[in-house]
Amino acid sequence: MYFTIAVRNLLQAKRRTLLLSLAIGAVTMLLVLLQSLSQGLNETMIQAATTLSAGHVNVAGFFKSKPSDASPILSDAPPLRAILEKETPGLDYVIDRARGWGKIISDSGSVQSGLTGVNLAEERTLTKIVQMARENEYRDNGRDQVLGDINKLAEPGQLMLFAAQARKLNVTVGDQVTISIETIDGQTNTMSGTVCAIARDIGFMSGWSVFLNRSSLKSLYEQADTSTGALMVYLKPGYRGREKEVMDSLRGILESKGYTMMDHDPNPFWMKFDKVLAEDWIGQQIDLTTWEDEVSFLKWVLVALDSITFFLIAVLTFVIAVGIMNTVLMSVRERTREIGTVRAIGLSQSGVLTMFLLESLLLGLFATALGSALGASIAWLIDSSKVAITDDAIKTFVMSDTLHLSVLPQHVITAIIAFTFITGLSALWPALRASRMQPVTAMSSAT
Repeated sequence: MYFTIAVRNLLQAKRRTLLLSLAIGAVTMLLVLLQSLSQGLNETMIQAATTLSAGHVNVAGFFKSKPSDASPILSDAPPLRAILEKETPGLDYVIDRARGWGKIISDSGSVQSGLTGVNLAEERTLTKIVQMARENEYRDNGRDQVLGDINKLAEPGQLMLFAAQARKLNVTVGDQVTISIETIDGQTNTMSGTVCAIARDIGFMSGWSVFLNRSSLKSLYEQADTSTGALMVYLKPGYRGREKEVMDSLRGILESKGYTMMDHDPNPFWMKFDKVLAEDWIGQQIDLTTWEDEVSFLKWVLVALDSITFFLIAVLTFVIAVGIMNTVLMSVRERTREIGTVRAIGLSQSGVLTMFLLESLLLGLFATALGSALGASIAWLIDSSKVAITDDAIKTFVMSDTLHLSVLPQHVITAIIAFTFITGLSALWPALRASRMQPVTAMSSAT
């Protein structure tokens, strides 16, 4: 009975119902869109981080031959890798990457870049995620075709640039560049390298990443075969999102094996040099981080977006709530005689309260479901269209060259439940006023 009455009253006040539905639906749609943008940024950040600079969990560290120096290396990686491959919870695979920082020099210019040495035989996702750029994407009057081959990174002396770097250096596939690095003792080492591939940018993070053959990078730094930069642990899908739990488990395992562990510092390795240099110890210490730690300097983007989302939705929700409250108050005044009549024929106070709340909840459920569906559809269409971003400032904010939105079912469900609840809560006080009307008073005041 209550459901029938609620539907009838909503249909009778078509204009009011439509306007409120549009307002509630629009706010719900905006929330779903903003959540999908935030989720898209998060996914973009994970993909960029775990492709360019980190695993889900990273086992790295510093080696000090004397207290006044510090090298970001693992000095005896093979036994450590064996432990990781045997005892890491939820392990998918481990890869070994050398690390460095240096200058890439061409005939036309130079760029400072993080150097990543890879063994292509170990890499499972690098060749799948990184897409090659057409020459006209990074060079004026370039050909509309992909040049080079990422698989040549398996050969010594080969390196892969990203499009933004190739534009700055004015190079194409096959050109020679010079790689210059400075060792921990101040010595400058150089080597000649051949650009074997140029990849499309993966957000602005790829602007300082250069990939080259791992053995070449280790030779450039004069590192032993058993040394490396980091062992990057990749987890099975069911364990992703549990990186901190896995990291803490590995800390206990490695401590039990006799390894000296650094205190957890949620920052990338290159931000820890000053701290390590100031410490008085020698030997090897192991540093464990998650992918989030390695890109923590970028988390402000998500924090900023989530803060803007919260503020904007809070303001709009307040406006909608006031509007719902006033609308229900108007409805109560207009239906005073009806309230008096149903109270006179025996409807209880709780029945009147239920009648008005059910109307508001049905309105909220209909509007939020429609708004969520529309927001999810718009987000899907935008993501499917691969909208290109040309403004550098926006590229920096969204960390990608294309706009990526990702809708999760829980976002849609949460938006529907939250705004339906808010709609019902906004109608509670007017509904309570209606339920407290005495039948005689209500009927006489409506005369």
